[in-house]
Amino acid sequence: MKALITGGAGFIGSHLADELLAKSHTVAILDDLSTGRMSNISHLKTNPNFELIVGTVLNEYLVDKLVERCDVVFHLAAAVGVELIVKKPLESLTTNIKGSETILEMAYRYNKKILITSTSEIYGKNVNGPLKEGDDRILGSPLKVRWSYSTAKAVDEMLAYVYWKEKNVPTIIVRLFNTVGPRQTGYYGMVVPRFVEQALNNKPITVYGTGKQSRCFIHVKDVVSALIKLTEEPHSVGEVFNIGSQHEITIEQLAKEITKITKSKSQIEHIPYEKAYEEGFEDMQRRIPDTTKLNKLIGFKPTYTLAQIIQDIVKYQKDTNKPHR
Repeated sequence: MKALITGGAGFIGSHLADELLAKSHTVAILDDLSTGRMSNISHLKTNPNFELIVGTVLNEYLVDKLVERCDVVFHLAAAVGVELIVKKPLESLTTNIKGSETILEMAYRYNKKILITSTSEIYGKNVNGPLKEGDDRILGSPLKVRWSYSTAKAVDEMLAYVYWKEKNVPTIIVRLFNTVGPRQTGYYGMVVPRFVEQALNNKPITVYGTGKQSRCFIHVKDVVSALIKLTEEPHSVGEVFNIGSQHEITIEQLAKEITKITKSKSQIEHIPYEKAYEEGFEDMQRRIPDTTKLNKLIGFKPTYTLAQIIQDIVKYQKDTNKPHR
């Protein structure tokens, strides 16, 4: 299989490239390196089945040529992370919507299978759970940039769905719930690597808001395995799938668990949302996925515990021996 990964130098994309190459597939990565990092893929440079193209998904001519010569597209390129979305909302909207539109049009042109990565942010403030793929979205005002990412990803999903319904493009949509692991940076608001870095340096662990908001964290290797299996499964086409863990933990509990595992002297420090992000910032209080649909189709089940995930990130940050910026 010849795979194209947009955003392949990023956290998830680089792990996906590793796994595809390990399975003897050919991998081409398209990344503008705005949030992706060369260090994530430097170990792949000598692999004859690997190619890096530095460029943007907004470049229609480049995307056209790359999609034409691949078998399947993994579309991961996007502006991600709460901090980045809040700081650069216009750039984020353009990248997420126009980029997906471009890649889908080329997939239609050459009749290629395409997997679109969406997000648990789709569900917004819906605190019910576990959340099923067909559950309602509950969002705040469109004037709050906090919701621009969720809105952009909803447009991506709609585009993918209608390209399948109207133009028979074999599309697959996945909604990722808090994917974490080695190579992830805390710079754009990702909580686990940020907490680990603070703990390893015995700095205050900064918990935003009350810390009572809860999340479920899944190892990137479990996610990558599911992505590949879905592209190999014919019955996944035209469908949307939640990918995540069902082990729920509050952010305050997460901070305590990381402190315990790292044997850190760090103290927990609560930071108001308006100080961390912006005035009037709104957060989701609970996010837990229902993965029944994914389990039935490909037998999905996470293999890493939260403790193992944290230990993996601790080891990575110690090995790199530098803050991730």
